[in-house]
Amino acid sequence: MDKLKTIKAAVTALVTALTGLWGRTGWLAALWIAAMLLDYATGTAAAIKTGTWSSRTAREGLWHKTGSIVAVLAAALLDLAAQMLLDGAAGCSVLLFPLAAAWYLLTELGSIVENAEKLGAPVPPFLRKALAAARENVDDRGEDAP
Repeated sequence: MDKLKTIKAAVTALVTALTGLWGRTGWLAALWIAAMLLDYATGTAAAIKTGTWSSRTAREGLWHKTGSIVAVLAAALLDLAAQMLLDGAAGCSVLLFPLAAAWYLLTELGSIVENAEKLGAPVPPFLRKALAAARENVDDRGEDAP
């Protein structure tokens, strides 16, 4: 039992330290990266299962993911630049990075659900609806961003 408490304490300390370093936005980015990895793995598995796997398609998927990383980094840089320019302006908050990361995270989650279906898993309709509603909400908030 002491070993379990030690492991719990270590995990809690690690999560606390990372949250202090990254903040909540960092965890959003970590979730997005994890979703990209899971999407690539499930997409590969689905393609192998259906006999449609090709190295060209796999490379295209990696290029697509690279492009999304570049877009989110551009949003982060724009946030930093805007914060520098608006330093001291009352009530100004720039949130393009979290919106872009959330939008791409929801895109990856939708793709994971599609891959799950291709692998033969039944996907409940409410999951699709929840993902679509969340993505629409992020789109709406993005429209309101400066």
